[in-house]
Amino acid sequence: MKTLVTGGAGFIGSNLVDGLIDRGDEVTAVDDLSTGRESNLEPALGGGARLVELDIRDAEAVAECVEQAAPEVIFHLAAQIDVRKSVADPANDARINVEGTINLLRAATRAGVSRFVNTSTGGAIYGEGQILPAPEDHPVAPEAPYGLSKFCAESYCEVFARLHGLSTVSLRYGNVYGPRQDPLGEAGVIAIFCGKLLEGERPSIFGDGEQTRDYVFVGDVVDANLQAAGSQAGGPFNIGTGVPSSVLDIVAALARHEPGFEAEHAPERPGEVQHIHLDCSRAQTEFGWRAEIGLEEGLERTLASLRRP
Repeated sequence: MKTLVTGGAGFIGSNLVDGLIDRGDEVTAVDDLSTGRESNLEPALGGGARLVELDIRDAEAVAECVEQAAPEVIFHLAAQIDVRKSVADPANDARINVEGTINLLRAATRAGVSRFVNTSTGGAIYGEGQILPAPEDHPVAPEAPYGLSKFCAESYCEVFARLHGLSTVSLRYGNVYGPRQDPLGEAGVIAIFCGKLLEGERPSIFGDGEQTRDYVFVGDVVDANLQAAGSQAGGPFNIGTGVPSSVLDIVAALARHEPGFEAEHAPERPGEVQHIHLDCSRAQTEFGWRAEIGLEEGLERTLASLRRP
């Protein structure tokens, strides 16, 4: 099968590209390499994947790429994901996450793409959890432009489904972690804490550490994409474990690998969601997906990947 992955050189995207190559797909990875790394794709490029460097805000370049690649399925992961950047420059956030998605949807419609799998977010769309675990019909209450732009992108997917008959689905991820997530980045508390552990340093916890999230391993997210692509289910689907884990839980789990590992506390960050985890029963019912990797095993795999030379 011919497939195209936007954000294909990023953390989640490159893992997905590997999964597609492993099943024998002809894969085109699209990335502007602003945060993605070509090195993430080294195994896949050796296996026949192709990398196209472009900015999804460039509608003409997107259309040309999709036409040439002629994919049956597009997995759309390219995005601006930094919440703080979205607050500082909401217009740029919208240009990437909304306009960029529209460019992909238009190109997919013109090229006769069979299936469009859109990447979205659970916690950032729902805001503070009013119903826990949060179902897909949880009130939409984003606390930053990032969550709003992703919800808007979802809505455009549904408009294109109604208007043009394009088969679309949006996957609302929990907090994804695992190999290739940048331990020096601003997002991804597990990657950051694993990096601190390996450097013999203490991580910072903002606030009391009791805030909870739904941490889902990247391998499970790859499987969710593959199963969603093979179905005709539409609309939003939560992709997480359904299990709330606190920041203190993560520190305690890592301390079992490195006795004496401790965190230091910093002032609470204003506007931070305190508690959110996801009801993922719809994904299991409609396309047979559920998370298989628990936090302990996921941490072991993540640490092992960072220890490799």
